[in-house]
Amino acid sequence: MPASAVTYQFLSPGRSAAPAGATARVHAALREAIVQLDLKPGKFLDKQAIAARMGVSRFPVGEAMNRLAAEGLVDIIPQSGSRVTLIKISDARENMFFRRALEVETVRSIAGRAPSALLDQLRSNLRYQQAAIGAQDLKGFHTFDLSFHAALQDQLGYERVRNATETARLGLERVRRLLNTRRRLELTLAEHEAVVTALEKRDGEAAASAMHRHLDAVLAELEFFAQDRPELFADLNTMKGSET
Repeated sequence: MPASAVTYQFLSPGRSAAPAGATARVHAALREAIVQLDLKPGKFLDKQAIAARMGVSRFPVGEAMNRLAAEGLVDIIPQSGSRVTLIKISDARENMFFRRALEVETVRSIAGRAPSALLDQLRSNLRYQQAAIGAQDLKGFHTFDLSFHAALQDQLGYERVRNATETARLGLERVRRLLNTRRRLELTLAEHEAVVTALEKRDGEAAASAMHRHLDAVLAELEFFAQDRPELFADLNTMKGSET
C-alpha cells in the first residue's frame, strides 16, 4: 500500500516556474534519491507527499515517475501505486558482463602504449583514493573511482566504447551504493593498484586479468550480500534456481 506520513526531507525542492522544468526537477531529485538509496528498493512512493515537498502539483510528479519507470527505477502498479524497483541480480550480471567485455579489453589494448602521463595520473588517483578511505569520505572515493576508470577510457579514445561502458556502469549504481563499505573500498583500491602495476610493466595480459578480477569481485560480493538482504532483490530465488 502507498506510504503515509512521509515528508521526503532528503529531496531538494529547488525552483522552476515552467511545468516542463518542474517535471525535470522532480525527476532529477527522485532519481538521485533512488540511486543514493534514500529511497530503498521496494519503497512505495507517495505522490501527494512528494508534490508537497517539491512545491509542485501531482502532474509533474506523475510524469517524473513515468520517466523513472522507463529507466527501470520505478514500478507503476495498477490500483496500488508506484514503488522503487527491486534490484535484479540478472541485470547486475548483464551490466557487469558488458563492463568486463569493454574494460578488460580497454586495459589490454592500452598497456603497450600507456604514456607516462597516464601512469602518473593513475598513481595520483590511487593516492587520492587512499586519502578518501582514511578520511572515511565515501562520496570522494566514488568520485576518484569514476575518474580512474574514465582515464583508461580517455586513453583508449573510442567514444562509443566509453558511452557503452558508462551505460553499463549507471545500471550498477545502486549496487555500488549497497556495497559502499570501508572493506570494499580497500579491496577496490588494491584491485586498482594491480591494474596500474600491470600497465606500468606494459603487460597487457596482466592488466586484463587484474581488471577482470576487480569486476568479478564486485559481482561476487553483491551476490553474497543478496543472501543477507533478499528483500531488496527481485529475482534472487529465480537466479538460485537457474544455477542448479
